[in-house]
Amino acid sequence: MKNYIKHDPWSIIEEGFDPKLNQISESIFSIGNGMFGQRANFEEKYSGETLQGNYVAGVYYPDKTRVGWWKNGYPEYFAKVLNAANWIGINIEFDGEVLDLHDCKVSDFRRELNMNEGWLKRSFKATLPSGKSVKVSSTRITSMVRTKIGAIAYTVTPLNFSGKAKVTPYVDFDVINADSNYDEKFWVEQDKKASDTFSFVMSSTKKTDFWVATGMQFNIDGGWVSSGRTTADREKYVEVTETGNIKEGESFTIYKYAANISSMYHEKKELSKVCAEAVADAAKAGFDQLLAEHVAAWAKKWEKSDIIIDGDVSAQQGIRFNIFQMNQTYTGADERLNIGPKGFTGEKYGGSTYWDTEAYCLAFYLATSDQKVARNLVLYRYKHLQKAIENAQKLGFTNGAALYPMVTMNGEECHNEWEITFEEIHRNGAIAYAIYDYINYHGDHDYLLDYGLEVLIGISRFWAQRVNWSMDKEKYVMLGVTGPNEYENNVNNNWYTSKMAVWTLKYTLQGLEKHKGDAKLAALLDKIKFDLDKETKKWQHIVDEMYFGFDAERGIFLQQDGFLDKELIQTKDLPASERPINQKWSWDRILRSCFIKQADTLQGIYLFEDEFDLDTIERNFDFYEPMTVHESSLSPCVHAILASKLGRKEKAYEMYIRTARLDLDDYNNDTEDGCHTTSMAGTWMAFAKGFAGMRVRNERLYFSPYLPDQWEGYAFSIKFRERNLTIKATKEHVIITNDSSESLNIFIFDNEHTLPGNGEVMVNI
Repeated sequence: MKNYIKHDPWSIIEEGFDPKLNQISESIFSIGNGMFGQRANFEEKYSGETLQGNYVAGVYYPDKTRVGWWKNGYPEYFAKVLNAANWIGINIEFDGEVLDLHDCKVSDFRRELNMNEGWLKRSFKATLPSGKSVKVSSTRITSMVRTKIGAIAYTVTPLNFSGKAKVTPYVDFDVINADSNYDEKFWVEQDKKASDTFSFVMSSTKKTDFWVATGMQFNIDGGWVSSGRTTADREKYVEVTETGNIKEGESFTIYKYAANISSMYHEKKELSKVCAEAVADAAKAGFDQLLAEHVAAWAKKWEKSDIIIDGDVSAQQGIRFNIFQMNQTYTGADERLNIGPKGFTGEKYGGSTYWDTEAYCLAFYLATSDQKVARNLVLYRYKHLQKAIENAQKLGFTNGAALYPMVTMNGEECHNEWEITFEEIHRNGAIAYAIYDYINYHGDHDYLLDYGLEVLIGISRFWAQRVNWSMDKEKYVMLGVTGPNEYENNVNNNWYTSKMAVWTLKYTLQGLEKHKGDAKLAALLDKIKFDLDKETKKWQHIVDEMYFGFDAERGIFLQQDGFLDKELIQTKDLPASERPINQKWSWDRILRSCFIKQADTLQGIYLFEDEFDLDTIERNFDFYEPMTVHESSLSPCVHAILASKLGRKEKAYEMYIRTARLDLDDYNNDTEDGCHTTSMAGTWMAFAKGFAGMRVRNERLYFSPYLPDQWEGYAFSIKFRERNLTIKATKEHVIITNDSSESLNIFIFDNEHTLPGNGEVMVNI
């Protein structure tokens, strides 16, 4: 775990430059606007270790899967999130000497991501090998208003010299992905132009033929006497160099305006024109105006989604960082887009969509955004239903059975690990649950008949074919699966997977019964050739006769068959030197161990907690929690929620801090690859569903709030059924008000800062 980020309620701050931490910081200090995102790379040249990254929404490359163990049904490709053009670059020379922090003595280095206003600022003093010293300050935004635009203000002050300087802003499309096979490059130049007004490079992706035009314009103000501009270009690269005279102590500022324009939104033949117009408009507005409107847009975001924590700066900073990243990763503006596991902070894992969206991210957008944002997330899967059916067909399933991909860009499966591609089928259950979650929260009952039931039937058909009758157990069983805990592969009767299957079948049957006789339903059943009597009878039989492993002695659900054959060791007995085990142990050793990567059985208990009494939840929590190593970013938040329900305040706080600061403190030693979007969504869940005890049951809103001992109070806002609510807690009470500041409920805490009797109250709205 790292601990170099200063604690601050509204900013992420790094003081002092440590090259060994630079790639971690590049991830943490990333900025984006839902349409593109930029890692916190330096504008000036840096020859040290760096992961240059600009990512444009929806653009990907289908990299050929390279395996020697090809099996029928295996994905044809692995979808790479592509690094796009470097638009931030500004090379600086002083009397022919290049500013490169790798070669300089650096002091007073400070990097700040202001989450309240959405800007990234960096400042430092650098002494070059010649002895020349300069002070630099840069501010960068990716506009939340003009979502094609990025802008930079880069100020340089020569401290101990006067002389000639060269400033060379550029656009470089000759980029690589960190995980490319054999250093392959994925962009092909289509056009470029270098001029002293507007310069751009337009490139297309191999195979998928996405086109992106990235252009720039700049000007220099202040203590700078220009002696002219020159231009240059090479393959996939353009630059403009302005030479000038500078004086000791006199600052000059470079304003660079850039745009990323994609064929996702414009005709290919129009890209360069649209790019030029966008850049010109930005330059005309000027950096100050762009910044002001960007700050105003962020203020509106925070009005809807901020969480205030009193008395604990570490917790406060953590949750705001996660909310900030969620807001700049997905805005709901385009139903074709989704939420990648790294957002716009890195390219690891590939794909734009995992089951993480439905199981974790949806909750945040349900409560903090307009209804259409969450609707677009669930509608995304409806749009990909035919692809899900085709994915299932490749594995031998028939009759419209649908298996949604573990990883996808366009609905096709593109994950290249067999034990996940073929076996981690629990993802289907998360997609089904999201339909319920959306309807239950927003009351959009038309969605079930218009879109949801067709998806649910496809998934239910898959489950009905994926189980088989066991003569030995005289029950239906689910063989050869991988649950959310990926430290177990190819197991039988994973409790969570089987639970999701049965729940999906029950929910689908309920939906069919509810709309029985409706003309829309009749048309749907005819369209998909659904045998109502035959198929529903089979489904009900599976619901009634599904096998679930249970250990009567311990009173626990068995994560899967044979789990108790393992040597049951607790994580507290693991030496610190052997953690994380996924970086220290062989895969064979991990698979044979009892250690759990992430919540598995507990994940199902969290989703369906109303089916279990507190004693059952407690027994399972006490058995599985001590063996969970939380080496998945998806895990701690679920444990925080269950610990809260059980009154385990210290454990809940421990798990909250772990998820809230997973990237800020680099808990799992992997933040350099990019931040963990799902953990960010999980942080919101841990707070709202854990500490605030927020639940929606039968379309009514409930809370069972308490205050962690480390906090003086908290406050947050949600939107429920078009009503804006604010929840404020102190050590004495909780007050819930509506958007008219009317008090709806007042809860009085007992001496433990909890509702008396661990109670729960319904909000009167």
